[in-house]
Amino acid sequence: MSVDKEKALEQAFAMIEKTHGKGSIMKLGSADVANVEVIPSGILPLDIALGIGGFPRGRIIEIFGPEGSGKTTVALHAVSETQKLGGTVAFIDTEHALDLSYAQALGVDAKNLLISQPDYGEQALEIAEILVRSQAVDLVVIDTVAALVPKAELEGDFGDSFMGLQARLMSQSLRRLVGSINKSRTCVVFLNQLREKISTGFQAGPHETTPGGRALKFYASQRVDIRKIDVVKQGTDTIGSVVKVRIVKNKLSPPFKQAEFELIYGKGVSKTASLIDLGVQAGVVSKSGSWFYWGDLRLGQGKENAKLYLEEHPEAFAELEKIIKDTFFNLKSKTVTAKNKESTVEI
Repeated sequence: MSVDKEKALEQAFAMIEKTHGKGSIMKLGSADVANVEVIPSGILPLDIALGIGGFPRGRIIEIFGPEGSGKTTVALHAVSETQKLGGTVAFIDTEHALDLSYAQALGVDAKNLLISQPDYGEQALEIAEILVRSQAVDLVVIDTVAALVPKAELEGDFGDSFMGLQARLMSQSLRRLVGSINKSRTCVVFLNQLREKISTGFQAGPHETTPGGRALKFYASQRVDIRKIDVVKQGTDTIGSVVKVRIVKNKLSPPFKQAEFELIYGKGVSKTASLIDLGVQAGVVSKSGSWFYWGDLRLGQGKENAKLYLEEHPEAFAELEKIIKDTFFNLKSKTVTAKNKESTVEI
């Protein structure tokens, strides 16, 4: 590029930044764009499947699945991790069904959690927009899209048709939100349900869809499909479920990666079980017969005893976790910055 063109481009950059703010235009190769800040999900197998160590800042995430599959649990683990890093979290409970005692069992600081239980969809999305624009909130969780009922539908009569009203609401709101989310570096997580498609007899492809139209699918940088695939038993009692997640869309890393983890009723995701499974996968933990070994250290006979050992020896858990993170990510560390605070998390 000639000197005159470079000078003209610098003047154009300066004018744009003066009018629209710093960061409104930049070169793609600049350091500001290259580094992706993330918020760890608090679930190591999921962080690995996402490819970047967690949920990206300044982006929209969609987590969807059938009822009871663990969507809210995954979101609450991310809430807990954000708070541990000194971040501020808002939870918009459109279902009016958040169990605070369960959230606290997962490590959520309920006293410092911002919670809203809006009456209708427009109110929920307007609250989310105000919080994002404030640039003071690190994570916003909206639970769920299916419960974002437009005001007109609530005020209408039974039997009235409101075809496409929610999809239009989502499309308009996300067009307004996406720019603010990027500038504020806030991570916004939408939880969504699954619906059966009405079969016409000639339809090919998937028979399930998510409510809210196509806008969220388009604007989301990551879409996480979560399903319950098995149960966790202790003797004859069922104490949890095995959950499988599939990253069906990922703008920041190769998509279609999968992960599995145990979800224990009343306690959330079993971090010790995930660590053992990942250790075996990475070759760090070995299995001989029914015994699990970490080098020369016997963790226990059977997975339950190995889990118990790691629970009773937090220093061993922390060391094994660091080794596994280094193995999978091949990184020393990634910095996650809360508003006005900075913490370095080993991933």
